[in-house]
Amino acid sequence: MDKQLILEDGTVLIGEGFGADVEISGEVVFNTGMTGYQEILSDPSYCGQMVMLTYPLIGNYGINRDDFESLNPAIAALIVREVEHEPSHYREQESLHDLLVAKNIPGIAGIDTRMLTRKIRAHGTVKGYICSLSVQVEDVVKMLQDSPLLTTQVSQVSVNTAYHVPGKGKRVALIDCGMKHGILQSLIERHCDVVVVPYDTTAQEIKRLGVDGVLVSNGPGNPEDVPETIQTVASLIGEVPLFGICLGHQLLALACGATTSKLRFGHRGSNHPVREIETGRIDITAQNHGYTVDLDSIEGTELMLTHEAVNDGTVEGLKHRYADAFSVQYHPEANPGPHDANDLFDRFIGMMHTAKTNVLV
Repeated sequence: MDKQLILEDGTVLIGEGFGADVEISGEVVFNTGMTGYQEILSDPSYCGQMVMLTYPLIGNYGINRDDFESLNPAIAALIVREVEHEPSHYREQESLHDLLVAKNIPGIAGIDTRMLTRKIRAHGTVKGYICSLSVQVEDVVKMLQDSPLLTTQVSQVSVNTAYHVPGKGKRVALIDCGMKHGILQSLIERHCDVVVVPYDTTAQEIKRLGVDGVLVSNGPGNPEDVPETIQTVASLIGEVPLFGICLGHQLLALACGATTSKLRFGHRGSNHPVREIETGRIDITAQNHGYTVDLDSIEGTELMLTHEAVNDGTVEGLKHRYADAFSVQYHPEANPGPHDANDLFDRFIGMMHTAKTNVLV
């Protein structure tokens, strides 16, 4: 069945529909990873977005039970150059098409992804709409131009109630703003006693858990749209060791008085080089974010820059000058991607061992 992808600038791309036969709109973004499409489409940070994969053949190794980053993918749609309907891999359990049908997510193939990537790189992300060929383009363009971007994605993907993942090590409150399962797995591998809590949990409630540390997860959207979490982070700084990842990094910055802004097309892929300021070490990292901490805004706060992006000089890591708190814009757990920065979880564990915490109030 033929489908069309209509962009808010009037561009129309005709392709082959796959996955669910539904019409949907969303912000069109691209990811440059060559593998890992299952982890990408199940990353909650893509909530409400149409994800275009720049690698030309997607679906060739199918879908397996182990590589999900969430049980229910939150992407709006998947855009690819070519989709494989007959995958071949020893772990494959179903095709990409079958998964998208089951999760009611549409896909479109046969799109000139190179052209569309160049357009987004030149002009920034755009809103798009996948629909049948009978839909009037002019009506869709006006609808897209008049519709605002989503602001409630974090509340859509966060857990509603706290749950406990028992362990023998340090107790960590994991604030779920759209957590990838890889982050939780990284803590489990280090024997942490983890309590996953909703994004709007107060600092008082978290401290009542008797935690040794707090990890603020990744998540979708504009960090300014979750003032509840910003307030929680601000109240926890200096009380317990704190580690922020991706959206958690931006929330730490806002909690300390810095500012954030939207990137033209974001960083999404598994090959982004990051430089550690102190040592000059270069890590190849996995990234997925559309916002960044403004470098100039760090001055005058109690934060200091620890990492920067090699490609464009944007802020990739921060630490508090006086409190046990640090953050990175990239994903040290990868999934998918290289594991160069996986030692940051060990740094967080070490910080909890040396800090005086676990005080009920």
